[in-house]
Amino acid sequence: MPQEEARRRLAGARVARLATASAGGRPHVVPVTFAAEGDRIYTAVDRKPKTTANLRRLRNITENPHVSVLADHYSDDWDELWWVRADGRAALLGDPAGMAAPLALLAARYPQYRDSRPGGPVIAIAVDRWTAWSFT
Repeated sequence: MPQEEARRRLAGARVARLATASAGGRPHVVPVTFAAEGDRIYTAVDRKPKTTANLRRLRNITENPHVSVLADHYSDDWDELWWVRADGRAALLGDPAGMAAPLALLAARYPQYRDSRPGGPVIAIAVDRWTAWSFT
């Protein structure tokens, strides 16, 4: 699949999975809402109830900034199957000025964020490699 098509498909997905790893290499994967803009992907810690504010994904990014974002489409018609993975380096944005543009992108995609913007931090991923597959 051409890189531009991979970007388009990932950007159009409603949910993706964010894979992080600790400094020791222990993997951790969580579903995320996100916004993509070119070779940048943004996701934020939102206001949904969580068991702790000390989230493993944030600790992992601090220890090891290498991450992957995976979006896919499943159908019983296997001619329609596809997946896209974006590998890159993540940074945590916590200051209001740095979070403003990514949060605006997220609010444009998800109505839930228009009324209640995520409190952050924002995870900003600079994608350096796109990998994709489709059945057809």
